[in-house]
Amino acid sequence: MKPLHQIIKKPLITEKTNQLKEDNQVVAFEVAINANKVQIKQAVEKAFDVKVTNVNTNIVAGKVKRVGLKFGKRSNRKKAFVTLAEGSNIDFFGV
Repeated sequence: MKPLHQIIKKPLITEKTNQLKEDNQVVAFEVAINANKVQIKQAVEKAFDVKVTNVNTNIVAGKVKRVGLKFGKRSNRKKAFVTLAEGSNIDFFGV
């Protein structure tokens, strides 16, 4: 298995993901583009010491941007929505 920091890049903390966390026990992460659901589940369980019941992923296509006369494309990225078991909790801020 790859090291945890190569699978999980960062948590996604927005109003929508905070609402998902409060209502449905779902936490969102940006993950490596080549990571599969099993690797993501194992990495989250090991890093945060929680029980994961489900992992959903989606790939967000990078936007095409223009700088002057040249066009470029941002990198694609992968998001993982991890459903935690009842009683499990991840607190990113420790407040």
